[in-house]
Amino acid sequence: MNSDILILGGTGSIGYAFTMELVAQKIPVTLLVRDIHKAQQIFDQTPLIEFVEGDVQNGALLKTLAQDKKVIFHGINYSYEAWKGNMQQATQNVIEAANLNKAQIIFPGNIYNYGLVQTPITEESPENPCAVKGQIRVELEAMMRTAAQNNLCKLLIVRLPDFWGPNVMNEGVRPIFANALKGKPMRWLCNMDIPHQTVYTPDAAKIMVELMKIKQVEEVSVYNYGGQVHKSMRTLFAKIAEQAGQPAKYQLMSKWMINLLAIFIPVLKEIKEMIYLYENTVVLNDDKLKKLFPEFKETPLEEAIKTALSWKGYQS
Repeated sequence: MNSDILILGGTGSIGYAFTMELVAQKIPVTLLVRDIHKAQQIFDQTPLIEFVEGDVQNGALLKTLAQDKKVIFHGINYSYEAWKGNMQQATQNVIEAANLNKAQIIFPGNIYNYGLVQTPITEESPENPCAVKGQIRVELEAMMRTAAQNNLCKLLIVRLPDFWGPNVMNEGVRPIFANALKGKPMRWLCNMDIPHQTVYTPDAAKIMVELMKIKQVEEVSVYNYGGQVHKSMRTLFAKIAEQAGQPAKYQLMSKWMINLLAIFIPVLKEIKEMIYLYENTVVLNDDKLKKLFPEFKETPLEEAIKTALSWKGYQS
């Protein structure tokens, strides 16, 4: 099997959706994974996926895999407490690997770069992070932008808000769907009653694949994809519970509770600096993308929720 695409972070939320969309379009891919057995359990058996076991921190291995690749999907992520150092080194390795064949790096961006802003974020909005993790995201993108401007690679950034969908297994999303199926309270932070923007990962994957297919003329291309702005997370949770056939139950973690539990739970200590995203509404403007793909239709919300609830990882 000849593959032009190397996917890093393919067993993660966005990487999984991107891989599945390529496979649905009969496009072969190579996945670098740390655990082949785990990866094979996540993905259905298909000859379109080549699994290679290894770690993105192994720069020599990454270069070997990237020699003939035209696209490298940089979906690598670590737990919050492991971001510093690991994300920078992984990104440097990706850049060096992409340089071998002047490959296009596809990077799923987020809103951390912009801090607390009152107006919708466009592709031209100034970056002004208010958290360490936002500063790291700015640094990572700057590394890749510089590489692209120096003709080492091409760079496509697709910026996304919070996401959910099949195989989104982080501790912010998995309990929502798993608990809904069991009739248990669905958890959220700080404020459930303000508008919040989310994107369904299969829709984001479709957008990224279509952008990948376009011949990139500029060294760096950036697009926002905002998905849907929900009236509140309470209304979204009610729809999830309805599709699950269970009464809607909610659990709201207050700011003081997060601060208290953060003393004992490392991941909550990292989340503390991101609380501003739960106390306020921060949204992406994706008019640029809508003009490029005027015919694109998002998955109807009820259908998306039903598909997410059927994900095997939420059933146990």
